[in-house]
Amino acid sequence: MSRSNVELENLPGFHIRRLQQIAVAVFLEETQAFGVTPVQYAAMAAIQRQPGVDQRTLARSIGFDAATIGSVIDRLEVRGLMQRQANPDDRRARLLTLTPDGTRLLRKIEPSMLRAQERMLEPLPAGQRGLFMAMLRQLVEGNNDLSRAPSATVAPPAATTREVAPTTRKKPSGTAPGKPARAAARAA
Repeated sequence: MSRSNVELENLPGFHIRRLQQIAVAVFLEETQAFGVTPVQYAAMAAIQRQPGVDQRTLARSIGFDAATIGSVIDRLEVRGLMQRQANPDDRRARLLTLTPDGTRLLRKIEPSMLRAQERMLEPLPAGQRGLFMAMLRQLVEGNNDLSRAPSATVAPPAATTREVAPTTRKKPSGTAPGKPARAAARAA
């Protein structure tokens, strides 16, 4: 067998995966008193911004597949933080709203969540944090269509990002649109 000369430490995917692990760990550490995962927080924050959103639209807005977000909503509903109501225009769809307890929890968790974000960026010099965030947005936007659950609301590039000419990209074979990723389901 031939030995590969590829070093993990030189691969962007290796560092992105590690940073995701670190981001989740820091978020959970800072917000442990509230018992909310990053995905649950994202779902609640998106519903607060758009009360009455349906489950599919919510999933697209935060880059999750509808099946995975369903279990997230189930857990939040059991805790009394969110409720589903029948959509008068489409009986199959359920409209999501936060309960008063859910709204209070979001308000209480915000300082801890923001502290987690600061901690994630702490190793960077203050002057480079904006550039790093702009580069992250550019990577996410440029690769969004390759995701198993593309986000419908990818943030527009920040003013500091350079526009990149659009290219036609194909999904790698073997990825089914809307199929939940195992790792994403575990983080829910």
